[in-house]
Amino acid sequence: MPILEIRALSKHFGGLHVTGNVDFTLEPGEMHCLIGPNGAGKSTFFRLILGEHMPDSGQILYLGEDITRAKSFERIRRGISVKFQVPGIFRDLSVRQNLAIALQYHVPPAELAEEIDRLLEFLKLAQDRNQLAGNLSHGQKQWLEIGMAIGLRPKLLLLDEPTAGMTPDETWATGEMLKGLNAKGMTLLAVEHDMAFVRQIAHRVTVLHFGKIFAQGTIDEITANEDVARIYLGEVDA
Repeated sequence: MPILEIRALSKHFGGLHVTGNVDFTLEPGEMHCLIGPNGAGKSTFFRLILGEHMPDSGQILYLGEDITRAKSFERIRRGISVKFQVPGIFRDLSVRQNLAIALQYHVPPAELAEEIDRLLEFLKLAQDRNQLAGNLSHGQKQWLEIGMAIGLRPKLLLLDEPTAGMTPDETWATGEMLKGLNAKGMTLLAVEHDMAFVRQIAHRVTVLHFGKIFAQGTIDEITANEDVARIYLGEVDA
């Protein structure tokens, strides 16, 4: 059974058709990247999965259950978590306090301190545990929010441009973190522009263009696709 199945999903904003009859399947244990030129509909597609937008038609199935009309918090309770492009951290609290807030309702109290310590090591933030989150580097803030997202112990982790603004070294380290999560059974779907990062992590890649799936395949298949190259150069209209 797919962990996520999208059937004929469509969304309009006024006269603008931003998601057009999309069919998409994500398998358990997969690392899948969603790419496409600006305005391709990636963010809208993501927000439909999260329940921030409601579709005009179509279905969203999570582990075989229809969640098309479920509220965002209901989807989170079922095992979907998200890390947005702009870190949503508590800047005036310490790194450790940020993790405690994220984990407090998802980890038994007796295990909370140990789980926070484990996450701090995994996120390469152990030495900064008492630092105010607002004083972290940009890359460290991104890692902290990844920690807050995975602290919910999700089955499916959605990532919206998780390496935006990172240095090449930070980007590589982030990819290795995500591969480590995947090795433990977590399924990941990431919207991303950095093709080196996509090559590092993706089992499969989906290209969106004008709200529709334009191509799917391995990263080698996608980078060898001349039509995909042309849409990034603005030469394809459909």
